[in-house]
Amino acid sequence: MILGLTEGKLLPMYKKRILTPFFFTLFFIFNLHNTLHAQFSIDAETGFAFQDYNHVRIPNETGTFFNFNGDFDISTPLVPFRVRLGYTFGERNHFFGLFAPLFVNYEGAAPRDIQFQQANFEAGDMMDGFYQFNSYRLTYRRDVVRDDHWTVGIGFTAKIRDASVQLENEEGLKDRKDDVGFVPLLHLFTSYTLENRIQLYLEGDGLAGGPGRAFDFFLGTRIPLTDRTDLKAGYRILEGGANIDEVYNFTLVNFAVFGVFIQW
Repeated sequence: MILGLTEGKLLPMYKKRILTPFFFTLFFIFNLHNTLHAQFSIDAETGFAFQDYNHVRIPNETGTFFNFNGDFDISTPLVPFRVRLGYTFGERNHFFGLFAPLFVNYEGAAPRDIQFQQANFEAGDMMDGFYQFNSYRLTYRRDVVRDDHWTVGIGFTAKIRDASVQLENEEGLKDRKDDVGFVPLLHLFTSYTLENRIQLYLEGDGLAGGPGRAFDFFLGTRIPLTDRTDLKAGYRILEGGANIDEVYNFTLVNFAVFGVFIQW
């Protein structure tokens, strides 16, 4: 797993076109403090990831169905990382900008003949596989319930999906499918704060319908260390994919999460 650049190459131009408006919007949000009383936060997490399945058929109509996680072995540790910047104003209004990269490398012998994109791989070929599913999100949430213990918020998330699948055999035959697109999601948040300020909460984005679905939910706790710093721990589930003419791909990843939450 690589966090950052793939195969030592600079980010392609299409990724720069994604990152530029993403970080420009974050810059705009965080400069709102000149006119509004606000609070900032940073939420960073890592942990352990366990992939359940990663089903692929590309192209959907003529490609060969295979399961990355069942037909091949993960060749490098799957270590998740994500960071989210937050901006709260008026106590009930929240903006978030999230960067969540995910890269997985696979290896092993092809269990059957595999047609992938324009390439045809034979059963028994020693293969290297690569799967990427980076997520860039901007979220707005409004708290509709807020008291001494309960907070319930709803909102929406604009997500940019930066996905890629690649297969290569030991003779150097390879092909790759990149998929960059916009995905609108609903955002939900529910928390209960105990008397000792420990917070139990459920938070995530999700939507299903049409040719695909996407779900990313966290269930866990925040334990205060200081007035401004909390430790977080819990469970995250990431599931989704698309079933369209060009691509069939659905994956499920479970995460054991720990991290830190800082606000000022």
